[in-house]
Formats: sequence, C-alpha cells, structure tokens
Amino acid sequence: MALEQNHSTVTRFILLGLTDQADLKQLLFGIFLLVYSLTRVGNLGMIDLIHTSSPLHTPMYFLLSVLSFLDICNSSVFTPRLLTSFLTTDQSISFSGCVVQMAFMILHGTGECLLLAIMAYDRFVAICHPLLYHTIMSKHLCIQLVVVTYAVGVFISAIQTGNAFSLPFCGPNIINHYFCDIPPVLQLACSDTTTANIILLFFSALVTVPTVSVILVSYAYILVTICRMRSLEAQRKAFSTCASHITALSLFYGSVFLVYVQPNPESASAYNKILSVFYTIVIPMLNPLVYSLRNKDVKAAVQ
Repeated sequence: MALEQNHSTVTRFILLGLTDQADLKQLLFGIFLLVYSLTRVGNLGMIDLIHTSSPLHTPMYFLLSVLSFLDICNSSVFTPRLLTSFLTTDQSISFSGCVVQMAFMILHGTGECLLLAIMAYDRFVAICHPLLYHTIMSKHLCIQLVVVTYAVGVFISAIQTGNAFSLPFCGPNIINHYFCDIPPVLQLACSDTTTANIILLFFSALVTVPTVSVILVSYAYILVTICRMRSLEAQRKAFSTCASHITALSLFYGSVFLVYVQPNPESASAYNKILSVFYTIVIPMLNPLVYSLRNKDVKAAVQ
C-alpha cells in the first residue's frame, strides 16, 4: 500500500515475498504446503512418540521433544502467512502484525540456539561422565534449563524488536522479504540505522557466539573421550549418538550465522531470503527426519 505523503507514519508494510510470477506462486504454494504439513506431522509425531514410549523418557529425548515444539512454533510464524501470499494479491501486513511476527521469530530462534547448546552439553555429560549422567541431567535441571531458554528468548526478543521498531518509519513501506525480518525492516527507517545495526550484530553475536562456544567445547571433550575408548563398538555407538545432533547443529547455525552475524546484514537481501527459507521453514521439517533416521532408539520406538 503506497503512502500518500513522504512524511506520513507507516501503518502497514508490504511484503514482496519470494516471487511475483503467478505460475511460480502456484508451484511454490504446493511445495511449501507439503513442507509445512510434513513439519507438523513429523514434529507432533516425535513429541507423541517421546511422550508415549518409556525407553525415550530420558533427558536427551525430553530436550528433543522441546526442540520439536520450537520447530512447530517457529515454522508456524512464517509458513501460513507465506502460503496466503501465494493465493492473494494483498501482500500487506499491519504495523502491529509485523512487530508480533518479528518478536515471535526472535523468541523461537533464540530458544533454538540455546536449546541446541543445552543438547550438546547433555551429550557431553552422557559420554564423558556416564555414571553421573542421570544425577547431573536430572528432570528438575532439564525443566529449569528450558524455562531459562524461554526467559532469555523473551528478553532478546524484546531488545531486538524494540531496537528495530523504535526507529521512525515515515517513507517507504515495502519490505523485500517474505516476513518481517530485522535487516530489511531497518532499511525502511527514516533515521540513521548505524546504531541499530550495531545493536543487532551485538545481540545476535551474544546469542550465537556463547552457544557455539559451549557446543564446540562440549564436542571437543566428547571427541577426546571417544578417541580414548578401547572398544570400537563403544566408539561407533558414541559417534552414532552424536551424529544426528551434529547434523542439526550444522544446518541451523550455518544459515543463521550467514544471515545475521555479518558486518552489513542489510546487504545481499536475495541471498538472505534463500537462507531464511532454509532455517525458518526447511530445517523444522528436517529435524525429525535427522533425529529419527540416525537414531536406533527412535527407530525401535516407532517399530
């Protein structure tokens, strides 16, 4: 929706989406509808499987069920809106709707970063201190860690969303993205965004760098412990336990770092769109497959 005056306050934004070609929209609608359906079925199935199968009532699978819940929520922030955009000509979103979408995006994204780090620590305790595993990773501690994850997510979400929307928006209202992401929204601000970009980079790094550090240190100790194992079968089992988590880590953190932890996150918008589709829509679908296909306990519970 075009603005009639250059200095009027923006009340609605226009999301350009992924494409403006009608034929391609129909194809993309079918693809993303299938992906979203698989995401919901796969993650809900994983949660139900972990809840109903007693062999999976361990800290590792409790954290995995929380990850599945986060993936459902994260995907639901973006995909329904994207599917609607393929079917309608009205691509606008209200100012408040944009704020809410960004807030939930940051909340669930931050939560997933922290949860993946907690899951790496869980594998560290399980492999490096197996006799103390159930003592250290108690149910009480797991619940506390999940609560802290959401609390930090809410805090980071409030800071980042407030940072973006505290700026004045009085001119262009076209967002070159399929959702209200921080970098393209900052491009529409009427004032200088240097400070806002520094805050974005700082808090993005504040979440990703410590969590990645925990993951790297945990897996460094895990690798040393595995190499010291005398039994090849024990080594194989340990590697198999970690393989699915390492795959999920690589997919998620790789795309997030490339989008947000860069000197000028406002640039390369087309490139960022592709990466954003990957970590917001595709990865939530892949996680249940990664954790089930590479995990004997899950496959046994399914059978």
